[in-house]
Amino acid sequence: MSLYRNTVWFLKGLQEYTKSGYEAAERRFSAADLEASVSGRSFLITGANSGIGKAAACEIAKRGGTVHLVCRNKDRAEEARKEIVDHSKNENVHVHLVDMSSPRKVWEFANGFSQNYSLNVLVNSCGCMVNQRELTEDGLEKNFATNTLGTYIMTTALIPMLKKSQNPRVITVSSGGMLVQRLNVEDLQFEKGPFEGTMVYAQNKRQQVTMTEQLAAQHKEIYFSSMHPGWADTPAVRTSMPDFYAKMKNKLRTEVQGADTVVWLAISDAASRQPSGLFFQDRKAVSTHLPLASSRSSPSEEEKLMSTLEQLAVNFKC
Repeated sequence: MSLYRNTVWFLKGLQEYTKSGYEAAERRFSAADLEASVSGRSFLITGANSGIGKAAACEIAKRGGTVHLVCRNKDRAEEARKEIVDHSKNENVHVHLVDMSSPRKVWEFANGFSQNYSLNVLVNSCGCMVNQRELTEDGLEKNFATNTLGTYIMTTALIPMLKKSQNPRVITVSSGGMLVQRLNVEDLQFEKGPFEGTMVYAQNKRQQVTMTEQLAAQHKEIYFSSMHPGWADTPAVRTSMPDFYAKMKNKLRTEVQGADTVVWLAISDAASRQPSGLFFQDRKAVSTHLPLASSRSSPSEEEKLMSTLEQLAVNFKC
């Protein structure tokens, strides 16, 4: 079944996830959707010093939003801030240093941010793909700690704050790669069997999509969505997937094209009229499963994912 999923997914990707796929989809976009001023609205974007997160931050800043960049590396964060301010002519861009693989640091940041700022939109764009199994200082598998648990803690810790704001939204940058994975709640941190970085990442992205669906059902006051940016030419793709990059580099989307749906979900009225909890590709809600792929999980498995994440989060709470 995994061979079937991978084959169908790759053929789908060649048609839809590439630059030409974006250009084909773009023909149905409404330009007016992004002709919006978001002055007075506050956006927090994780993983914002490069790639999709940085491109989304720049587009939002151009439209007047106050943007909070959550990054791990100070020098790269400050460089990103300067570039975003230069391009957007918007000085309301702020840097926050957080290691998203450390649950305690995520809790500490979210608690402090809630006390000192306002927030309308959270964009979970931070991503990690470590190709060898590596544990954090807390004993957590690093990809899971960053992509899944870090995203869960950041989101749930900021929910009370978001509920107090006008038109609150949470967007999680997932990946179409999750289509090749069925949710596996029995081995969330890949302690059993072989460890293959791209499949671990894809499983984390499946976890993010399930998390989005579950949180949308629990917190109806907030508009939740997840999305696939397509195959984009980002630093993360170049470093974590060098073979894929070498084969596909002439077909990859630009970072701005990859970030387009993030920006659309974050600022457009058209997006907020969609039901909460859906998965988007090129401004359109799409299925979270390939045809005949046997990748659907049961309600009990989805509940187990959420209860496990909640227990882990509580264990590390400041």
